[in-house]
Amino acid sequence: MESNYPLSFYFKLSFKDEDAAFKEVSGIAKELGVEEVASGGENRFKYKLPTVVTGQNLVLKRAMIPTGSKLIDWCASTLDGGLYKQVETNDVSVSLLAPDGKVSKMWTFHKAYPVKYNVSDLKSMENELLIESIELAYTYFNVSVAK
Repeated sequence: MESNYPLSFYFKLSFKDEDAAFKEVSGIAKELGVEEVASGGENRFKYKLPTVVTGQNLVLKRAMIPTGSKLIDWCASTLDGGLYKQVETNDVSVSLLAPDGKVSKMWTFHKAYPVKYNVSDLKSMENELLIESIELAYTYFNVSVAK
């Protein structure tokens, strides 16, 4: 039986008309908050009322690139610039690709900005790639499906 389920390893990230390859992307999630309210005189349960939708930060991991990129330049200017100037927000897209390389599903993160940059530990006794992690906060994301 042949399956047409998408595979999670074939994806790309787009930022300012520049595609970037990443080893891992995590944090694509939404959650509806709930507030519990006790009803006067009713002690058996609490009402659960919806509040706001929240999302996790988007975390991007890849082997460190020796030369600069627009994404790394944006991270540096935001994280090293302090708060004396306005934080520059940008839209960032993560696209899941079909076997033929065409976009099958795309998540667009609106008004994203870097909140964390991290480099993996340096270990003299191991022979591993140096991994850089970039964490982005965003206002909301939407999902589009190729037709």
